[in-house]
Amino acid sequence: MIQVTDVSFQYPNGFTILEHISFQINRGEFVALIGQNGAGKTTLLKQFNGLLKPTSGNILIDQVNTKDSSTGELARKVGYLFQNPDHQIFLPTVEKEIGFGPANLHLSKDEVKERVREAAAEVGLTQYLNENPLFLSKGQRQRVAFASLLSMQPEVMVLDEPTTGQDYQEGIEIMEMVKELHQKGHTIVFVTHDMELVAEYAQRVIVLSEGRILIDDVCRKVFYQPELLKQTNLFPSQIARLVQKFPDYSKRFGQALTVRELYEQVLKMTESDFRCLL
Repeated sequence: MIQVTDVSFQYPNGFTILEHISFQINRGEFVALIGQNGAGKTTLLKQFNGLLKPTSGNILIDQVNTKDSSTGELARKVGYLFQNPDHQIFLPTVEKEIGFGPANLHLSKDEVKERVREAAAEVGLTQYLNENPLFLSKGQRQRVAFASLLSMQPEVMVLDEPTTGQDYQEGIEIMEMVKELHQKGHTIVFVTHDMELVAEYAQRVIVLSEGRILIDDVCRKVFYQPELLKQTNLFPSQIARLVQKFPDYSKRFGQALTVRELYEQVLKMTESDFRCLL
């Protein structure tokens, strides 16, 4: 679905943020893109829907080169959620904001209205449809932006810090919605600094460091290479760090990433297993 080949990107001031990046993301994958601030994560994401174009190299979205397509054309295939929702909210009501994209797909008024209704209900904004989105809280504005993405029904969803402005429970609700979309066949790529979210939801993790790919592997293998992660000032999930303090445990029972996985492993342990660990 996404093919990145030898991509480099340089800003007009001459600063090179990405250097010779290559990877592919298959249809239906759930991928986390992580790295320290300034590693190039957002710059890379913005090239998936044409907001930025590679300085060199090529990005293909479902076999279409982004250099040959406008952002409007790519928006039919790739939905982009900004880290700051205020960068994509500009209409006077929540209803018009959510309906702007579908209306520009030249859908019927009834179809647009139905998509707005479904998207607003999905993110819990039905009661705010007539409100000015800029008067809502930052967490609610993020949900407006997310609903605008949902209403377009793109195959690929690119999410830059999707839980911004949400408390813990609201963040989980957002990620559960993303998980449902993934289960329906959507390709998901998200950026986050929350390693607990990565452990809970990502199937695959791409780690960027100083504009290059440091690691690209399944989440479990990435989080059980702590020395490599330290190069990016990142740390594995809390459970992964805990398990790594007991090497004998991980050898016998597996490399847990989340509280749920550790709980299920502990349930299977016998008294003698506990004694061996002690």
